[in-house]
Amino acid sequence: MGFGEAVSTCFKKSVVWEGRAPRAEYWWFELAQLLIIVAALIIDQIIGTGFIYIIAVIALILPSIAVLIRRLHDTDRSGWWFWIMILPIIGSIVILVFTLIAGDEGDNKYGPNPYGSVAPPPPAV
Repeated sequence: MGFGEAVSTCFKKSVVWEGRAPRAEYWWFELAQLLIIVAALIIDQIIGTGFIYIIAVIALILPSIAVLIRRLHDTDRSGWWFWIMILPIIGSIVILVFTLIAGDEGDNKYGPNPYGSVAPPPPAV
């Protein structure tokens, strides 16, 4: 999954809480978020307001939460793990680790593997 496809998927699924998001989709969207926020801050500095930044943050809240929950689902964790971020430092580290580890290779209770099905193991001889 490339940058453009990941970003468009995240915006299309802004309020989709079920399913799975692979690492590529999550991290490409995180990069896009960073670029959007930086661009908004630069524009606000040029025109002397904070309005563009606020609009950008509000527009990115739901897509970022949704893709994080789908990413947690990919690692076979409930979306409720999102709330661990309330804990200072430790919560963010836990979420970072969960988003960095590989998702389940096969289907899990949250849906099919976003990369497609995994080939069955070869038969024992």
